[in-house]
Amino acid sequence: MVSKSNIKISDKKEKRLESIKKAHGKKNTFTTTMEDYLEVISELVELKGYASPTDISNYMNVRPPSVTKMLRRLDADGYLEYTKYQGLKLTSKGMNIANDIRQKHSDLLDFFEIIGVDSSIANKDVEGIEHHMNPKTMKQLRKFTTFLKSNPNLLLSFNKANF
Repeated sequence: MVSKSNIKISDKKEKRLESIKKAHGKKNTFTTTMEDYLEVISELVELKGYASPTDISNYMNVRPPSVTKMLRRLDADGYLEYTKYQGLKLTSKGMNIANDIRQKHSDLLDFFEIIGVDSSIANKDVEGIEHHMNPKTMKQLRKFTTFLKSNPNLLLSFNKANF
């Protein structure tokens, strides 16, 4: 005989599997690696005024030929303008994606730090999460973070809790 609890567990597992299937069912030609490139390029341009393939290679820990290949792809797809030996520039399309990723990074980092996650751990975690967050989820997370900041007693109670 199958118990009700086993049926509930089975239903949850089936729903989880369907969720995974849906997440992997959409073929996205834009990858998290491409987002990372745009984010690094944007940060370098803000920091130094330009982004060179060598700098990108150093910050992303990839070989220069891989950087060149990705820059050509991003150029062909309209995310940046790349001319060999002359530098690169993000297009508005590329800048929008870079800004979106940077905003997600900032919002997630803010949330993790509010709930007491050490900043070095939070930064590592955020790097893996920022690419996969739905805009609606990010909106709610921002709203919740703002709520926590505006209710210091609630945050204090959370930090004192021993669960």
